[in-house]
Amino acid sequence: MKGSILIFMLVIGLYPMLLAQTLLSGRIIDIESDEGISGVPVMVQGTSLHAITDMDGYFELEVEGLPLTLVCNHIAYETIEQEITTDEKIEIKLKLKEIALPVMVVGSRFAPRTSITSAVPIDNITYTELLSTGQQTLDKMMMYSIPSFNSTQQTISDATAHFDPMDLRGLGPSRTLVLINGKRKNPSALVYINDTPGKGEVGVDMKSIPAAAIERIEVLRDGASAQYGSDAIAGVINVILKKDYDITSANLYSGITLKGDGFHVGANANTGFRIGKEGYLSATVNFYRQNESQRAGTPGEDNLFGVSKDDSVWGDWLADNPNLGTRVGQPELTQGNVVLNFKTPVTKWLDIYSFGGFTYRRTKSYALYRTPYWIPDPHNLLHKEGTYYRGFQPTFESTIFDHNFTLGAGGGTGKWKYDLSVTSGSNHVKYAVNNTINTSMGANSPTSFNPGGYEFLNVIANADAARELGPVTIMAGVEYRTEMFAAKAGDTASYFGSGAQSFPGIQDQNAVGFGDANRYNIGGYLEVVGEFLKNKNLLIGAAGRLENYSDFGLNFSWKGNVRYKFLKDRMAIRGSASTGFRAPSLHQSYLSIIQTLISGGTVSNQGTFNNQHPAVNALGVPKLKQETALNFTAGIAANPMKKMFVSLDFYRIAVKDRIVYSSSVASSDPSTIVGQIMNDYSITSLKFFTNAANTVSQGLDFVFQYKGLKLGQKGGALSFAFSMNMNQTKIDTAITTPEAVSAAGVDIFDRKEQSRIVSARPLSKMILSLIYQWKGLRVQINNTRFGAVRWQHATNPDFDQTFRPKILTDLQLQYQVNPNFFFGVYVNNILNVYPDPIETHGDVVTDLGGRFLYPWEVNQFGFNGTNFSVYLGVRFGKNK
Repeated sequence: MKGSILIFMLVIGLYPMLLAQTLLSGRIIDIESDEGISGVPVMVQGTSLHAITDMDGYFELEVEGLPLTLVCNHIAYETIEQEITTDEKIEIKLKLKEIALPVMVVGSRFAPRTSITSAVPIDNITYTELLSTGQQTLDKMMMYSIPSFNSTQQTISDATAHFDPMDLRGLGPSRTLVLINGKRKNPSALVYINDTPGKGEVGVDMKSIPAAAIERIEVLRDGASAQYGSDAIAGVINVILKKDYDITSANLYSGITLKGDGFHVGANANTGFRIGKEGYLSATVNFYRQNESQRAGTPGEDNLFGVSKDDSVWGDWLADNPNLGTRVGQPELTQGNVVLNFKTPVTKWLDIYSFGGFTYRRTKSYALYRTPYWIPDPHNLLHKEGTYYRGFQPTFESTIFDHNFTLGAGGGTGKWKYDLSVTSGSNHVKYAVNNTINTSMGANSPTSFNPGGYEFLNVIANADAARELGPVTIMAGVEYRTEMFAAKAGDTASYFGSGAQSFPGIQDQNAVGFGDANRYNIGGYLEVVGEFLKNKNLLIGAAGRLENYSDFGLNFSWKGNVRYKFLKDRMAIRGSASTGFRAPSLHQSYLSIIQTLISGGTVSNQGTFNNQHPAVNALGVPKLKQETALNFTAGIAANPMKKMFVSLDFYRIAVKDRIVYSSSVASSDPSTIVGQIMNDYSITSLKFFTNAANTVSQGLDFVFQYKGLKLGQKGGALSFAFSMNMNQTKIDTAITTPEAVSAAGVDIFDRKEQSRIVSARPLSKMILSLIYQWKGLRVQINNTRFGAVRWQHATNPDFDQTFRPKILTDLQLQYQVNPNFFFGVYVNNILNVYPDPIETHGDVVTDLGGRFLYPWEVNQFGFNGTNFSVYLGVRFGKNK
């Protein structure tokens, strides 16, 4: 069967050549040196016919007839199209590319600029660059492309392991605004309340955006609340969707880890259609599947529960299960996506556009294994009567739906431009907990539970306009946004009594509907940008935005920036100052839930109560309000010679009234308000959200690129890039603690929780990429250095641990067989580097009795080790 398929593909590929009648020959040369260029694909536009130049730049190509158009496309040279009308010898001259300075729109809606002419630092990451990381999901692709971006795989953290919190500059998921084609992307329905980076925050589900649908990603590394509103404190990520037409591409890939687990397979396809003369419709479908990986520790005894390997009752079980049944690693995941991007002109001054996507994802991870000496099964619900009871493994499963859709109209006439749009977005996560029991229900307990779930919905209307007045552009706009949050109750069995083991369901009393948890806001902005002096060397910009939120009131943000370019637009100095804000999320305002925790072998119920809850009000916790920020950025950017780009930027971001998820508040003293709450609500500890911290983050971003260095006449081309982020976050003032909590002697935000803000993400990250291309061969080596992270014990500094910097090396081999087909081999983390193991210093809770070998509460890059992948890609259609 495989042989038949191969023969069929060969026949299809050779058929056009068998019909060729005219022989074309010629040479491709460098326009400056007049030397031949090897490895240049010479393609007949609109067909699969092609040739590749030899070592001296010569080629021969049989075609069906004339006239036709030849397309020459080489990594180091500008693409050229040349019409051929005769069969005389052909000579085509190519010009070396200058460093790509793409036009980017994220910095200002109606005044797009390049990385040199922009007054603020902007990264531009293409789809090819994302693909070259060898990663499988967008969040991980960005992590290995952008030094200031972080997103690592979480484990044994309920639904957090199915989303993986992301952030820019270590400022948390909530302070990065994500746009799709310049329009706000909805956040996820999940608030991260487990012990991971980003704890207590809400972010966008980056896994819901398939890389195959992306043309490029723009990353604005500066505050932008004055232009875009809430959340744009650390920066803005703008995902630009593909708009190719008359082109169809498809990719198939698969891989596995060095340990033989974590198998993954994926496929995607993108096709585009021309609509009229200038319109287009681009469609992308994507499928991805991954299996779990296993990286648990193997202590051979359970010090968390005081069971030694020589125990007379459980010694044999421990010998058979040295990892205590624990399953630590990436979750099982299956995902499908559909993305559309459409635009068509109606008149000279009106374009209609629409874009959006839908994601369906099923995931499964695991809670801690319930050992036979921890949770008994006296009613034989999970084992047969008379058989040896071995404990049980609860699963935590999520079904996630995510959608976003935009319909708009834009255009302009004369010096006017305008844009009108409506965007809707939603994220829904539904839970299932299986292979577990509710011990409070005895023999009547089910073994599968529906614990409920969460849903978020927003609808946004925008109207923007711009007018050129000589050297000045004036931009203004208004926005209306409504948001809704819902917490859906689980079935009664999931929360009755002690609840389902591993994850008690959302109780009826904690359920929240769209009618209870909602708000709206109205905002308007004005931005003025002017370019002055000779060649528009001086740029000065200012912006202001006023917003009114129905739940907390007014906020005003401003921004000013300046840029001066010189040396014939090859160098620029730039700087900006701005204020920003982040509205408290509805999730943080309305979430209430009970969780089952273990500490030192003791099982406890921890209550998270929302900001409106009587218990939280009794503690004197004030109503949540907006965070505010003050941002400064200063830097220099240069394009000093062909093919080279370099930039250096300093930033400082001070966040005031930062919303945090508190430490566990507990007291056994019934005379205190905290003790009374413990008794009244049958909980052992309490957590809540509050504006409690002021932080200062500062650092440096450095970028250096050199593309297309020729290695002699026949040696191919070499490109290399180095980028770096160095950052530090400090808590600037004392944590604000309510009096009732202080009276109980409780630290509202202990050392362990503080470390999630100041040291859970690498304090530095460096990426060095080397790319060599010769003819159809492309070899890329990426080296990523992750700086140190630090875990802090809640009370004892002697138990703290710093996890040392590590360097991960990735290798990519790709071969372009012809213009329509390529294959690639990727090896990620080729040296099989892992984080430092956890050091317990005698504290068994630190690694949960040896169940965790590697750190999970702070994380640099995960712990899967080496991963191998293979890619196959096809591309058909006209070259644009």
